[in-house]
Amino acid sequence: MIEEISRIDSIDWAILGVLQADASLAVHEVGERVGLSSNACWRRIRRLEDNGVIARRVALLDPEKLGLATTVFVSIRAQRHDPQWLDAFSRGIAGIAEISECHRMAGDVDYLLKIVVKDIAHYDRIYRRLIAAVPDLADVSSSFSMERMKATTALPRPI
Repeated sequence: MIEEISRIDSIDWAILGVLQADASLAVHEVGERVGLSSNACWRRIRRLEDNGVIARRVALLDPEKLGLATTVFVSIRAQRHDPQWLDAFSRGIAGIAEISECHRMAGDVDYLLKIVVKDIAHYDRIYRRLIAAVPDLADVSSSFSMERMKATTALPRPI
């Protein structure tokens, strides 16, 4: 990955910044914003996509406007850590659409989930599905977000 980052110049970073802000822009609009012709901009975007730097382009939805106003962060400690358990855990969380992120952690917590739901009752149904689907959970602790103070999908340019 470091080799790939070294091939990304300031114009590529500018393109990435524009696309992270609004991926729906036409190539010529992106080019205008970064000082490139449409063709040159298209070639750079294509290279960034082909190299996997741009993984995909998506629409970001407002969870509150869709009735999903509650975000829950769930800390999980597992009793087992063998490949079979990890496979069951991966299958279990993959089958729950409300889990928007799962991170394997270092430290006291093994996994951290981000779950987006309508309300606490909705979360309780997801919690019950999770513990039924995944065996040998030592601890499942939930923290409810009171306010989203910052949320971005934009990645910073490494220093």
